[in-house]
Amino acid sequence: MSAPALEFVRVTAPLGGALGDFLADLKAAGDEPFFHPHPLTREHATVIAADAGPDLYYAATLGGRVVGYAMLRGWAEGYEVPSLGIAMHPTARGTGIGRAFMHFLHAAARARGATRVRLKVYRANARARALYSSIGYEFTPLGDDELLGILPLSGAGAAS
Repeated sequence: MSAPALEFVRVTAPLGGALGDFLADLKAAGDEPFFHPHPLTREHATVIAADAGPDLYYAATLGGRVVGYAMLRGWAEGYEVPSLGIAMHPTARGTGIGRAFMHFLHAAARARGATRVRLKVYRANARARALYSSIGYEFTPLGDDELLGILPLSGAGAAS
């Protein structure tokens, strides 16, 4: 029996149902306070899967099951620096897939001509903050509860 394949793929219509399952799992796990770029619903997964605009939506799949979801957004609104958002399925956390997914997203942003990316993270989300810091994000306060992380993409994450 062969091991399931790990893939990073753009979210398109055929993946909409699996993404909907993933979002429902995040909501059921109580992740919505930390990850809420849009509704965590099956209906919104369909909207994302149909989006052919300049923003990028990706899934990390393991044997066809979505174990991670990420986005590089802002290009549709005319921003030069995309905002990165990422969530991992509770069963995939701590496996290294999230770190690999981040490196993939940085490469995707560079391929689109971005020279840096930005993200927001809650101060209380220690696991995510540790990952982002280890990759090279530098943070500034953004209100009482959040931090704004910026990563230059020239050689982003090369040491991690």
